[in-house]
Amino acid sequence: MNDLMNEPQVSPLTVLFLCTHNSARSILAEALLNDIGCGRFKAYSAGSSPSENQQPNPFALRVLQHAGVSTEGLYSKSWDAFSGPEAPTMDLIITVCDNAAGEVCPIWPGHPATAHWGYSDPSNLGDSEEEKLAAFNQTMLMIRRRLELLTSLPKEKLEHTYLQQSARELSEL
Repeated sequence: MNDLMNEPQVSPLTVLFLCTHNSARSILAEALLNDIGCGRFKAYSAGSSPSENQQPNPFALRVLQHAGVSTEGLYSKSWDAFSGPEAPTMDLIITVCDNAAGEVCPIWPGHPATAHWGYSDPSNLGDSEEEKLAAFNQTMLMIRRRLELLTSLPKEKLEHTYLQQSARELSEL
């Protein structure tokens, strides 16, 4: 009999990326982790105060598509979508912009681990289309680097008791 059939099914580690508007950095992180997480991770993103008709930044979508990362299903949403009783329970919440890191967050069901991985807002960098694309690409590459480190951590470093320390240590890289 195949040993894989006897192994218990493991739920993916759920990660919520937060930013103020949920249009650039958090969208990049959600798409990247879902792409490289190999089913071991399920990523979401949200904003503390997205504008009423907020959409993902077109430059974020362009660099993801150029990198071969799916943008299907990406949309900007408030973090309120993840604080109610029907919301998925998060294992880890990571703020990716300085504004969201300093805001008072909702009480998250399940008391997830938290970390802050600060990135400059690429939408505020550069004047030309080329400069903006370069800024978004650079931000995407920095986020990917940390996410590759996160996804390569041994199983024991991703257990609830160690998860916060592991995620916070990655912010120093």
